[in-house]
Amino acid sequence: MLFAADFAEAVPEEVLKTYWAELGDTDVEEAAREFATRLAAGTLSHVDVLDERIRSRAEHWRISRMAIVDRNILRLAVYEFLYEPTPRTVAINEALEIARRFSTYEATQFINGILDAIKRDLDEQQPQTNVEPEELEPASEDDEPPPDNEQASA
Repeated sequence: MLFAADFAEAVPEEVLKTYWAELGDTDVEEAAREFATRLAAGTLSHVDVLDERIRSRAEHWRISRMAIVDRNILRLAVYEFLYEPTPRTVAINEALEIARRFSTYEATQFINGILDAIKRDLDEQQPQTNVEPEELEPASEDDEPPPDNEQASA
């Protein structure tokens, strides 16, 4: 969706409306469609903010001179950094997987360098506190708290 909107310089709302009907895979589960559409819509609605973040770390590169695939991978990952609860490291790994599949080896390194620098900037400015490393399993009714020392010796 991002590539289509960028390449055709299309109105984002049109691309979002027609993508799944014209280009999308009919076997994609509804939840995956909704997630992808939400990410694309969010990215498209914040392009100026995202491009400014990318520009701050893409030394000697204009956004317009980057390959369409590469700049949209960067935009999507930075959107996730700023607006989604996805752990930033996970967003980088996802971006690199997409780059490995749809871009070049050199571009993968370029994308990794920019995203890592933006991640470090954000970690200093606003550490990601809404993401838990792991969810703890809730205690079951059978679990009892361990006895304290007085009760154990009584």
